[in-house]
Amino acid sequence: MRNLCQFLLFSVILYMQPISLHADSQLPSIGSSGYSVISPQQEYQLGRAWVRVLRGSTRLYDDAVVSQYVEDLTWSLVTHSQLSDRRIEVVVLDNPTVNAFAAPGGIVGVHTGLLITALNEAQLASVLSHELAHLSQRHFAAQLEEQRRNQPLFIASLLGSILLAAVDTEAGIAAMQGSMAASTSSRLSFSRQNEREADYIGMQTLIQAGYSPTEMAEMFAQLQKAARFSRVPPEFLLTHPVTQARISDSLNRAQNFKGMAQKENTISFDIAKIRIQVNYAKDLKKLLANYISHLEKYANDSTYYAVAYAAIKNKKFEIARQHMNKFTKAFKTKLSARLLEAEYYIAKEELNKADKVLSTLMSVYPGSHAVSFIYAKNLLLLNRPDKASRVYQDLVKNNPNDSRAWYLLAESYGLEGNIVGVHEARIEYFLLTANIDTALRQIEYALKEPGLTNNERARIEQRKEDAKTIRQSLEFDL
Repeated sequence: MRNLCQFLLFSVILYMQPISLHADSQLPSIGSSGYSVISPQQEYQLGRAWVRVLRGSTRLYDDAVVSQYVEDLTWSLVTHSQLSDRRIEVVVLDNPTVNAFAAPGGIVGVHTGLLITALNEAQLASVLSHELAHLSQRHFAAQLEEQRRNQPLFIASLLGSILLAAVDTEAGIAAMQGSMAASTSSRLSFSRQNEREADYIGMQTLIQAGYSPTEMAEMFAQLQKAARFSRVPPEFLLTHPVTQARISDSLNRAQNFKGMAQKENTISFDIAKIRIQVNYAKDLKKLLANYISHLEKYANDSTYYAVAYAAIKNKKFEIARQHMNKFTKAFKTKLSARLLEAEYYIAKEELNKADKVLSTLMSVYPGSHAVSFIYAKNLLLLNRPDKASRVYQDLVKNNPNDSRAWYLLAESYGLEGNIVGVHEARIEYFLLTANIDTALRQIEYALKEPGLTNNERARIEQRKEDAKTIRQSLEFDL
């Protein structure tokens, strides 16, 4: 009995702990929004700390073509959203489950399984628009505010249950369970309100971006169907429960925009989906045969790309060339066609031909992450790490949070014998993946390197202080 009461009291103490971010224990009101628990800047800092942990604990999807597509699509939706703070970071996770999420501070995450499940770009855009609505409406802050508002009533009820448990164990436990259930029910009700609001605002974003609003309801229906025929429901449904009422509401709202010119799909979506399917295939030969069989009924650009890409991965180069030519005929000047051609040459180990294609693309598309990653990969295969390092340097300069680019930059520096560069790139990689102790060890290694310039030493010493600050930012409780 005593142990039970001690446990319950400890639970209450934990529940009563104030929300803190350690970096700033005084949480100011944000004014007109009404949320005094956490400010927008604190949400941003929390999100950046959280995404460091995410990078260090989860596999990011290693395909720059897919990652750039999802990022570009998300940004195209951001311009039509209600987001005022547009410091967005998009992460694509190497996870075949169906899920997407929005974390405080502008973090948008997408599982590769979502692209496999979505039938077209509009359906994928509907989920992304929904997540952007969670961010624009600050639902994370709203949930914290709701928790704080209900906490005194919950604690009073739970304390009463503990006192009752000291006299009558069964009655006390039953009362405690009732308190917990009431609190859970309140949170679920509040969460449903947030989901409805995200549906409504997300559809507005979807429509303003030019997509068919009916695809939001279609995506919901598809997720519901997947849950019905699976022992484990799609992960998205665990945090975004889909009911028939939500599907009906979405369909009813979509009817108001019937007759408007709306896009549903793009070749870029098909390419991203195909690449994921091929990269996940357990039997590439079977998948290639399946794509080829589709040509009889669906002889279109997407199928040509699917056959060509799967054939490249199968090293069936004659088949790849034949269908790549059909695809590039329709998209001769398009980036997707030229990148496919470069990947074909790389797979055939015709690296100089690939270099010629990629060098041209680098001048035409200087800001393309996909081109840069594939170009740098080919340069390393050509044993030109010094030139590859310059490409990776530009990548991290344009996107300092790209942990994969920092990792590859360290590898490239190693191949060219730049030991200080290896340490510095590894420091950034480990800081971005929340491996602070490992980053600090790399800092010590770097400081021991002979011949450090004064500028290099000062830069590395500064990162040592930065690492300590980042460590503090990771010590948050919610």
